[in-house]
Amino acid sequence: MKLGYVIVYVPSVHAAVTFFETAFGLQRRFLDDSGDYGELETGATTLAFASHQLGEANLGAAGFVRANESERPLGMEIALVTADLEAAHGRALRNGATELSAPAAKPWGQSLSYLRTPEGVLVELCTPVTPRF
Repeated sequence: MKLGYVIVYVPSVHAAVTFFETAFGLQRRFLDDSGDYGELETGATTLAFASHQLGEANLGAAGFVRANESERPLGMEIALVTADLEAAHGRALRNGATELSAPAAKPWGQSLSYLRTPEGVLVELCTPVTPRF
């Protein structure tokens, strides 16, 4: 078993893919002509977005919490690793993200910040972990 996809249900797949392209510099892999599904290049695991309508077709109308309608972030995050946390954080804010936690150094040798996308998705931006020996 391996993790193949992380799929986030959003009100507009096109808007979510475009936001992640402009805010985080990710590259579009695929966007379905129907607008119900799209993917971004993120390495070994695919980050994908599916429309609320597709989610309801798959899970039923009461099958999930819409992140964009939740006052607080859902209890899961997408973590994106970057060498330049300050620049990545600023770029995301300029493109419509909401800051939840400013960039900060952590005692385990990593710096990170938290943002919320216009679709309500919780995103952690972080530097690679620097092991301490």
